Amino acid sequence: MFLAWNEIKYSKTRFTLIIGVMVLVSYLVYFLTGLAYGLAQDNRTAIDKWDATAIVLTDEANGNINMSMMGNSLRDAIDAEELAMLGTTPNVVRPKDSNNEDDKISVNFFGVHPDEFLIPELIEGEAVTEDHQVVADISMKEEFGVALGDELNLAGSDLTVKVVGFTENAKFSVSPVLYTTIPTYQEIRFEEQDQSPAGRISAFVVRDDNLNQVTLEDDSLRLYTIEDYVQELPGYMAQVLTFALMIGFLIVIAAVVIGIFMYVLTVQKASLFGVMKAQGISTRYIALSVLAQTLILAVLGVGIGLLLTVATAFFLPSTVPFMANPYFMLIISGLMIVFALLGAFFSVRTVAKIDPLEAIG
Repeated sequence: MFLAWNEIKYSKTRFTLIIGVMVLVSYLVYFLTGLAYGLAQDNRTAIDKWDATAIVLTDEANGNINMSMMGNSLRDAIDAEELAMLGTTPNVVRPKDSNNEDDKISVNFFGVHPDEFLIPELIEGEAVTEDHQVVADISMKEEFGVALGDELNLAGSDLTVKVVGFTENAKFSVSPVLYTTIPTYQEIRFEEQDQSPAGRISAFVVRDDNLNQVTLEDDSLRLYTIEDYVQELPGYMAQVLTFALMIGFLIVIAAVVIGIFMYVLTVQKASLFGVMKAQGISTRYIALSVLAQTLILAVLGVGIGLLLTVATAFFLPSTVPFMANPYFMLIISGLMIVFALLGAFFSVRTVAKIDPLEAIG
């Protein structure tokens, strides 16, 4: 470690450039990983917010909640620990006083019952207490300037809804969610309210620690675990797999480049190592110094790259779907450091074979 650190201090320019390369490579990997993860999460944050274990849709919907439609009375056909009604429909809204076409916002309405667990936790404003009120995802305020008390017009309808509260982490299929009452949802989707047992909703959300005990007494219904349902979201798996492959190849390529970089750096010092061996310094000591130096450079480069990524995240606009996952960042950091050490390890084998006389000559 002493030899490794002293060489770094002596050749500051060379090793600064090496660290700079590792910083840029690691920063690129971290940043793209955060973007990919954030975009994937924007498809499902509203679902994760349910803290549920399963969802019941109609069998013919083929896992697509927008195609599922059932009556309230089917609650009696589901035997589960806890159930919550849910109605969903996409729509386009625009501030009531705006005539600007660019002010249109694509959203998803979630019709929920006020006494059930799907009611979101508020970070601002108050809960929905009557029809035609909504609690919106905070991105509506941050990205589009929607404020408490604003009224929103629905596309293709004279219906308006009033924003009474904001929640966070409530996006579905990349669009912000507006929570409202079941009757309001029915009015938006079917242009009528129907609170009778035949009143139509989209799904029942299930909370039950033992899904094996959940029974469906109607053949028209089908139970999906939350993870299975998320994988059925249109385009979700294709998006996740595409980004996973892209990030995976990027990590491998970046790690190999770092490993080769360390290998070339070590081989260039073959004559120096030959002199050291001629002076009686053991191959083991030289090898440990090479590995220690590589570890120092890798940790500094990867660490600075990670800090830059975290700092960048604070300055990104809310429209950029960036989200850092600590586990992903830890795995990526470990992989890049390990590959750098592997590159140094192969160079150590070269060092071990160096003949002092040939190296000096």
